[in-house]
Amino acid sequence: SSHVVDVSSEAQRKFSHDSVFAFLHAYGLLMQGEESVLPVDRDVIQELDGRVKEERKTASPKALYYAGMLLWLLGRNDKAREYVDRMIKISSGSKEGIVLKGWIDLRSNKDAYAKKSGKYFDEALKEKSLAEKVLQHTHRMVERAFAQASSDSELATEMGYQLVLLGRVKEAMKWYKTAMTLDEGSVSALIGKSIIRCQLMEGHIEDAEQQLEFLAEIQQSIGKSGELLYLRALLAVKKRRPPDEATNLLNDTVDTHFSVLQGLPLSVEYFEKLDPDFLLEIAKEYLALSPAKAPAPGQPPAPQLQHCASVLDTVVKVVPGLLQAVFLMAKVRFQSGDIEAAQSSLQHCLDQNPAHADAHLLMAQIHLVQGNFKLSSQSLELCLSHNFEIREHPLYHLIKAQAQRKMGQLQEAIQTLQMAMSLCAVKRVGSSTKRQSKRVELSSADCVSVFLELAEALWLNGEQHEAAKMMQDAINEFTGTPEELRVTIANADLALMRGDTELALSMLRNITPEQPYYIQAKEKMADIYLNHRKEKRLYVSCYRDLVDKLPSPHTFLLLGDAYMTIQEPELAIEVYEQALKKNPKDGAVASKIGKALVKTHNYVKAINYYEAALKSGQQNFLRYDLADLLMKLRQYERCEKVLQEALTHDPGEKHCEMGTSSVQVNVCVCVFEQVMLELAQLYLTLDDVEACQQQCSAILKNDPVNESATLMMADLMFRKQDYEQAVFHFQQLLERKPDNYPTLSRLIDLLRRAGKLEEVPRFLEMAEKHSSRAKFEPGYNYCKGLYLWYTGEPNDGLRHFNKARKDNDWGQNAVYNMIEICLNPDNETIGGEVFENLDGDVGNSTEKQESEQLAVRTAEKLLKELKPQTPAGHVQLRILENYCYLATKQKANVERALNVFIEIANSEKDHVPALLAMATAYMILKQTPRARNQLKRIAKMNWNIIDADEFEKSWLLLADIYIQSGKYDMAGELLKRCLRHNKSCCKAYEYMGYIMEKEQSFRDAAMNYEMAWKYSNQTNPTIGYKLAFNYLKAKRHVDAIDVCHKVLDAHPNYPRIRKDILDKARAALRS
Repeated sequence: SSHVVDVSSEAQRKFSHDSVFAFLHAYGLLMQGEESVLPVDRDVIQELDGRVKEERKTASPKALYYAGMLLWLLGRNDKAREYVDRMIKISSGSKEGIVLKGWIDLRSNKDAYAKKSGKYFDEALKEKSLAEKVLQHTHRMVERAFAQASSDSELATEMGYQLVLLGRVKEAMKWYKTAMTLDEGSVSALIGKSIIRCQLMEGHIEDAEQQLEFLAEIQQSIGKSGELLYLRALLAVKKRRPPDEATNLLNDTVDTHFSVLQGLPLSVEYFEKLDPDFLLEIAKEYLALSPAKAPAPGQPPAPQLQHCASVLDTVVKVVPGLLQAVFLMAKVRFQSGDIEAAQSSLQHCLDQNPAHADAHLLMAQIHLVQGNFKLSSQSLELCLSHNFEIREHPLYHLIKAQAQRKMGQLQEAIQTLQMAMSLCAVKRVGSSTKRQSKRVELSSADCVSVFLELAEALWLNGEQHEAAKMMQDAINEFTGTPEELRVTIANADLALMRGDTELALSMLRNITPEQPYYIQAKEKMADIYLNHRKEKRLYVSCYRDLVDKLPSPHTFLLLGDAYMTIQEPELAIEVYEQALKKNPKDGAVASKIGKALVKTHNYVKAINYYEAALKSGQQNFLRYDLADLLMKLRQYERCEKVLQEALTHDPGEKHCEMGTSSVQVNVCVCVFEQVMLELAQLYLTLDDVEACQQQCSAILKNDPVNESATLMMADLMFRKQDYEQAVFHFQQLLERKPDNYPTLSRLIDLLRRAGKLEEVPRFLEMAEKHSSRAKFEPGYNYCKGLYLWYTGEPNDGLRHFNKARKDNDWGQNAVYNMIEICLNPDNETIGGEVFENLDGDVGNSTEKQESEQLAVRTAEKLLKELKPQTPAGHVQLRILENYCYLATKQKANVERALNVFIEIANSEKDHVPALLAMATAYMILKQTPRARNQLKRIAKMNWNIIDADEFEKSWLLLADIYIQSGKYDMAGELLKRCLRHNKSCCKAYEYMGYIMEKEQSFRDAAMNYEMAWKYSNQTNPTIGYKLAFNYLKAKRHVDAIDVCHKVLDAHPNYPRIRKDILDKARAALRS
């Protein structure tokens, strides 16, 4: 304190008018100790206190500020806050006062105040950028200085430099020329702050090159210069030299520039020589030379991105308030594949400056990559609201078009891309530099994206010639640039769309291992060999080449995945084990090994493997895999225990053992979500609906777009028979991603049960618009087949399922459905007798019997393609195999099948499919009482979504038995139960119609047959006949005639309908 007193006294003598030193002197005296304080005179203190109160009324903001600071330093926070509040009030929100108030609250030792302190600091930081105003001010200062010393070349050079910063390049060139005229030896006018940079910016490449050649000759005399190296790099880019040449020059630039800073303390000189603006220019060039697409998982970012990150890291640490540096760092992270870190940096930019146009555009791109198309559009709208000029930038239109195409708005996307293309052309020709500082620069990566997006959109819209022309323009424009390979791969895609696989392959073969897109090219080649040429050996050889040329854990994983794709799990395990040796702590590889063991049906070995991996400290998400396996094996208690153990682990702490990057932490969080999802699925399986909903709600609270939780929530809503909410959840997912075929297949089933199958075509069309290849996708064909099957077109359904039959993801389900169609194409009640007797003459034709026998043989062949992966799957296969024996209707075969069904029912408690199969066999053997006993047993069980179809079939068969016995009320209850769980169940409506017809209630019968006719898509002639007959009985002759015509149009030789109904209805109308 004595030192403070001495220094402040000295300062007061020198700066007598500065009250700050008086304040510091007083504070020093106070802190010197009690021994220097005179005995207290209370009257004097009272008098002084009164004077202070009076003075405070007229005190200036500065006086109040220092009084508040003094009181805060003395620990009198409440009093200090009074002074500062008054100071802020009379100074109209002084930033200094707000900051001091933040410190007072932060150090107040009161939580309520401490929490509010951050708000004050944020408010103080919301100072508008004054950079442009400062430049205008300094520009005027230099202008005046030059007026006083018009022969000073350095002032002319400085004037040129500041004009460049203001975006007035042409004026800057004039000043640089003035500087050169004043001092022909002025090297500073040519280096860095130079005419060369202006020439390059204006596109005068030859002039710039001549100047650089001149400088190269005199470089020895001036020494190595970072600015000169940068200009050489810039020239290499403008002349489209190989990217490596420009990158090496930039690397030399950075090394030379930073060497000047060595040994300098953090000072004004350090900041001046650091020159953050210059470093940002270098970072932009690095970014322009980098691949636009993020590297494949497991691959390091491009070297240019790594160098760029290193430069920006320095700038951000030294100058954290420079938002442009933070934004560029976000861009580097985005292009490196670190999406979460990029979003975090962007959010910081937008918090500090909500009008940051570049940040909004990049945020829109990130949302697009994540599939959040609506959020992407919102970011673009925000960007436009803050900066209307952004409409003149191609990148805005590119992102908008990408979002439009993803949402199925193809025509709008083409128009938007054409606008982007016209702006691109203007940029390439060279636009006015006026107000350039406010414009967002377009990188070559974004420019090539405009070309490729427009080419693809034109192709999807059927404009093949225009698409090919656009692709050729892209080839001409970007040959020799870092983006050339992107054009090559896109051109290969176009050749593939034309069906020219050989041309596509020849293009891709030209990409060599040392080039950045080699892995993507090999993956594309592999896809062609597998899905277009069906050559599994060549498919795998592509991944073997990758392992040979670029051995890494990632390429080994790709090879292992390839073996899994072609159903070679044993070979996959060998490769995965090699990958694990290279990276023993990689739990993802361990997970793949476990899944491959499951694929080979080594369930016990798989469980042991997972448990051993967890004991050795592997990642927590292996618990999820283990729980998944236990659940499939129906070991529910053990499964719940594993999941609860997983939830006790903190996903962000050491159990992840994956480092600390945002991507890695995010992976851990995702695993935590998966565990919660698995637990929710377990509760759903155990029919604990409330516990399941609780888990899903917790997930969706933190992750509103979580697909699995949304799907499960839809299932829950369906169980509660809240169909609208269930459909809403599915629609949300499909609007974000129309080609999400697993979700679409679930939605089709839900719409069937909700009685809204007419809404399905809309979603199929959305998928078609989303991708030109949709009709070739196995998932699309599976969904289309499902829709056709459900709407009474089994043959068309069969054809579409057949297209999905060989696919790894969809094949097994497609084959199951094909077998069901073969065994029951007309969706009859197998074993039922009500309609069998009624339609005897139709159903027993020789042609139909031959068709049924052929269908059974086809089903038997298809059964050989089934490769179940779980014990439950093997049971399902045995049941289907024996349904084929039932379909022969031969007593010996039926009895053989019955024995198998009894065996399964005895070993699997309350197994609905087995009990239904037993009842069906008993009905075929005419042992109705035994069949009824099994069906009654099923009727008492709780319905579940997994066995939904079997429950429906069992209720229908039991209703059939009751109808045969004349117990219409009991049958009616069962049929209502069917319709409660499946509003599209045309068989239930048909039985209801039959009951009403028997009771002579023809109008009610017609109403039920109408529903059956509707949900069979008006394709079933038997239902059409019954509907027309009841219309006739109900005196609805015109309706009867209409239905007859529809039946006869599709089935001209359908028996009896013309004579029994059509002729009679016409006669009734005439009379």
